[in-house]
Amino acid sequence: MDFLASAFEPVVNLFRLIMDGFYNITVAAGFPNYGVAIILMTICVKLCLYPLNAKQIKSMKAMQEIQPKLKKIQKDYKNNPQLMQQKMGELYQESGVNPLAGCLPLLVQMPILMGVYYSLYGLEYSGDPTFLWLSSLSDSDPTYILPLLSALTTYLAQRQSMAMNGQENQQMKMMMYIMPIFIGYISINFPAGLVLYWVVMNICQMAQQWYMFRKEDQKEAA
Repeated sequence: MDFLASAFEPVVNLFRLIMDGFYNITVAAGFPNYGVAIILMTICVKLCLYPLNAKQIKSMKAMQEIQPKLKKIQKDYKNNPQLMQQKMGELYQESGVNPLAGCLPLLVQMPILMGVYYSLYGLEYSGDPTFLWLSSLSDSDPTYILPLLSALTTYLAQRQSMAMNGQENQQMKMMMYIMPIFIGYISINFPAGLVLYWVVMNICQMAQQWYMFRKEDQKEAA
């Protein structure tokens, strides 16, 4: 953990400056609050990542469209793996689809997401660290409301993604239940500020996914 934190230190320091900037905005507005600053920063991060997420959604939609043809190739050439790979490659080329294109945005986002994570995990609040029912954003939520929300929003975001992508298999269905439980469990001991970020990020993710898929569907209809 210490090694990763030091590896992302420049990004961590940047996001702490951004965090201070949003906190100063709340101070200037007359209601100094770190919880609101975290929410504003999370929304800002998701907006900045929108082009990458849009590219990922476009790639996923393209893969979804050629799924029937891929399944037919896999069925027809299941006894000849080499020829099956060749036919799949030809299909990707004809359709202009890169199966790895959906992974690239995730790789680009990793330093940003890790920077946000570590900037909030060890954040020392210089002002009032209270937020709504929380006595301190640097401590875990004693009411377990945020951990429950982190699990619920993770589940809903995954379920939405699977439904919109039209990709459902047994492994993905299992992950749809296992991941939220895991996230909720580790959130019990995480600082409330970090869990608040995760909850808001999931909500923004669902809103972005709905908008981007709706936009792609409108393009297809046109």
